[in-house]
Amino acid sequence: MIPRRCALSTSKVMRALANLYRIGAQTAHLMVGLPDYANYADHRRKHHPGEPIMSREEFFRECQERRYAPAGGRGMRCC
Repeated sequence: MIPRRCALSTSKVMRALANLYRIGAQTAHLMVGLPDYANYADHRRKHHPGEPIMSREEFFRECQERRYAPAGGRGMRCC
């Protein structure tokens, strides 16, 4: 039988590992250009209460447009 003290420390270790995984996944997504919707939604709830929050699809579309739209707003061109 595992002593109670060890079980609590195991729980803390598991939470720390889950948090580390979440941060690592978030970093990897940002490195390849995938925005983090959860952070956006949390920020909107905390700092802009009462204002609308975009859906996941709207958020992704806006991030893509912001990333790939040229400065002149003419749309993407290959030549």
